[in-house]
Amino acid sequence: MEKQGKGKKIGLFFGSFNPIHIGHLVIANHLAEYSDLDQVWFVITPHSPFKAKRSLLEDHHRYQMVNRAVENYQRLRACDIEFGLPQPNYTINTMTYLQEKYPNDEFALIMGADNLKSFHKWKNYELLILEHDIYVYPRLSDHGEKSDLFDHDRVKHINAPIMEISSTFIRQAIKEGKQVRPMLPENVWVYLDEMNFYKK
Repeated sequence: MEKQGKGKKIGLFFGSFNPIHIGHLVIANHLAEYSDLDQVWFVITPHSPFKAKRSLLEDHHRYQMVNRAVENYQRLRACDIEFGLPQPNYTINTMTYLQEKYPNDEFALIMGADNLKSFHKWKNYELLILEHDIYVYPRLSDHGEKSDLFDHDRVKHINAPIMEISSTFIRQAIKEGKQVRPMLPENVWVYLDEMNFYKK
């Protein structure tokens, strides 16, 4: 049940989602069901004009795939807010913009345990962790020393299933003519297949 009478608590899951796959969905759905988040938004990061394009699909195609992936999940949303923000995109700017746009809602950040270790390199990370909860999901690659922020009051560790599927692996597999259908939401696979994406 979503909270009544006051704003929602929304987790922001940032990524290029190139393409979105079942690993992304499993983590987001776990957070929506097993944490105090009311919704999880997939924030699609736009193609940076400062970077070579390589195999990154156009923004609207990636948004379309995320939209298709979440259409049957009431508490998951596709979010294209960064498409209209100045480049390069910094998380702090996006969070500030969303907080101003939706003042009654509370926004939290979702990241993998590996990202928490490099979080101190993010722009204005001190402000981010001061003003927003950070939900951290486990990664197989997370070994060795813990982040200095591991025990921070704002950091919430979520015991989500470990999903080590990567979009890079999926793109390469498609290029090699491999069957990737089990790794993608069905309607995302159909879209990719119809559009012949990643095949070259």
